Amino acid sequence: MTKPSRGIRHRTRNSMRQKPYMRPPITKFLKQYKEGQKVIIMQEPSSQKGMPHPRFRGVNGYIIGKRGKSYIIQIQDSNKQKKIISKSEHLKIIQEVKK
Repeated sequence: MTKPSRGIRHRTRNSMRQKPYMRPPITKFLKQYKEGQKVIIMQEPSSQKGMPHPRFRGVNGYIIGKRGKSYIIQIQDSNKQKKIISKSEHLKIIQEVKK
C-alpha cells in the first residue's frame, strides 16, 4: 500500500470551494498595503500561490514588511509571535494606518 499524501490543501474540499461566478475582480490581486496596517487572513481559493496555511484562516495581524510580491504578517498564536508570508489577495484590511 502507498501512503496517502498530506499536502497543504488536504481535507479542504468544502472550505476552499469557490463557484466560478464568485471569483474576485482583478483589483483584489493588485491591492497594495502599507506597513503597520491591521489585516485579517482570508484565503482566496482561486489563487493557490502565496496562500497561507488553512489553520491561520480568520487570524488578524499587522503587516511588518514586504518580500517580493508578498507581505510579511506578524500574528499572535497563543503565546508566540509568528510571521506569515502571504500574497495580497489572501488579505483583507481591518484598520488603516494612522499618520
